[in-house]
Amino acid sequence: MQVTTAQKDALSCTFCGKDRHQVAMLVAGPGVHICDACVATCARLLTGKPTAAFAGWKSLTDEELLAALPASAATVDVAAEKVHEHVDMLRHRGISWERIAVTLGVSRQAAWERFSSES
Repeated sequence: MQVTTAQKDALSCTFCGKDRHQVAMLVAGPGVHICDACVATCARLLTGKPTAAFAGWKSLTDEELLAALPASAATVDVAAEKVHEHVDMLRHRGISWERIAVTLGVSRQAAWERFSSES
């Protein structure tokens, strides 16, 4: 899959929301990206070293929150795509809409309307 210039410019860390121009390095995974700072935080967590606490969304400026919004929206889109793939696989295996609906905590009709290619 070829990545366009616009898509490259829109890349950001899925974890902290910083765009690719705000970080030293951005590593891509299946539908996610992680920056060098978040990798370092993960490494500290895995080795049991103390990490700085996230001050919370309220501590971010309007511009920082706006900058994080595309990454949040992209994360939702990727998650929705993965849920569709999951349901498609279950249906391919013959799992009923009823079982899928019960597992998701929705009605059979709601599951069918959301995930059926026939809707």
